[in-house]
Amino acid sequence: MSAIEVSVIISTYNKPAYLEKVLWSYQFQTFKNFEVVIADDGSTDDTKMLIKKIAKKVNYSIQHVWQPDDGFQKTKILNKATVAAKAKYLIYTDGDCVARNDFISTHIALRHNGIALSGGYFKLTESVSRKITLDVIASQVCFSAHWLLQNGQPKSFKMSKLSTSKIKTTILNVITPTKATFDGMNVSAWKQDILAVNGFDERMEYGGEDRELGERLMNYGIKFKQIRYSAVCLHLYHERPYKRKDILTNNKIIRVATKKQRSVYTAYGIVKTNN
Repeated sequence: MSAIEVSVIISTYNKPAYLEKVLWSYQFQTFKNFEVVIADDGSTDDTKMLIKKIAKKVNYSIQHVWQPDDGFQKTKILNKATVAAKAKYLIYTDGDCVARNDFISTHIALRHNGIALSGGYFKLTESVSRKITLDVIASQVCFSAHWLLQNGQPKSFKMSKLSTSKIKTTILNVITPTKATFDGMNVSAWKQDILAVNGFDERMEYGGEDRELGERLMNYGIKFKQIRYSAVCLHLYHERPYKRKDILTNNKIIRVATKKQRSVYTAYGIVKTNN
């Protein structure tokens, strides 16, 4: 068998029911030469058991990279998962983002050297999120605006993110005012580039920790390409109890320094050089 071409890194924490739906969505990807690396920030055995169960049902390989629960330490587990990834090309997403069957193939088709791809996501309401079953994912009807509207999702322009027209999505990617950034729910880059900037800054907790990595990549010379209307995933509803004002303030200080100093490397990343 040929070497794995892409590693999909999926972050998770104690949401096995959501993770099951997300992992199930990768069973139907049109592009097959990939692995999934689960970056688990301290989940209980419920998640471990779920992964073992679904690994027997899917036709792709799963690595489960886990660390003990020590609060919100997503940057640390993402760095560990990045190192563990076997492929040269990495897609980062979350354990609450259900991928359409062309999700990986879109990232693969649009990748280029010196480029990172900035995807988007379509947020579901709480009630619609509950209606996303494994059977619904298998049928792919949940990626249809018609099905979503029938099941109570409010109508909005953002449903354009679900278009299957390459002409329409290409135009929307060009004209959107949204800046292409490193958003951990849907982004891809070459592993060598992530390693070159030393991965995620492990001083950072929730709030912009992914964007900061993207800003160092930009300083390093990586160009970001907008594909928010092409690489489609559905974001399942959840609260954010880990959002804290003091952490956001600290993260902002780090990001301001990264921009001001045009930093390309963090001493607090995969390789620890801050001692």
